[in-house]
Amino acid sequence: MQYAQPRSGFRSGIEPVLLAAAIPARPGSRVLEGGSGAGAALLCLAARVSGVQGLGVEQDPALVALARENATANSWSGLNFIAADIASLAARETFDHACANPPYHSAAGTASPDASRRAAKRAATGLLTTWATVLARPLRARGTLTFILPAALLPEAVAAFLAAGCPPIAMLPLWAKPGRPAKLLLLRGIKGSREPFSVLPGLVLHAPDDSFTAEADAILRGGAALEI
Repeated sequence: MQYAQPRSGFRSGIEPVLLAAAIPARPGSRVLEGGSGAGAALLCLAARVSGVQGLGVEQDPALVALARENATANSWSGLNFIAADIASLAARETFDHACANPPYHSAAGTASPDASRRAAKRAATGLLTTWATVLARPLRARGTLTFILPAALLPEAVAAFLAAGCPPIAMLPLWAKPGRPAKLLLLRGIKGSREPFSVLPGLVLHAPDDSFTAEADAILRGGAALEI
């Protein structure tokens, strides 16, 4: 897969790759992503699932242009990216899945001097509820909503999913190394679900020598799915 991103400012980490691996898409599935940046998550999803249809919503027009170039470079005509504020999105289509790696740094903290990093990471009060509500609105019944988030935001994210009508059904911890607290997690909700909530076994990302574990490497480099 070809992927270009800005030389400086906000650059993609492993979060969009893990997010893409967790989307239970099938060929022809329609997927909506909030805060799509240069398109990393939807590009990874298209590489894993042939024929997937994706719409990425990103407020930075420069990143939207780059995401479109990335989709074209990989010949994935089913991916589209638009410049819009996710909070005011009025999607006229129906989607099978929605996902996001939303901003999460407190607005009260020290802001990054780089505008792109500031926009990608700095979160206004109530942002999770806003994003969950907007992304859940165009989902079909039983459609999935998936966020990758810092573990500390789990209570807020659960409340946001409930308010959006996508009750959380599973949480998958992401551990940096064995024996350490999880810093990240994946949270899955289903629109209109009444299923009980489950805490899944989780994924260890790094071995003690800092290399990726075999399980993480299969996802990050091999394009494997991450089952939730």
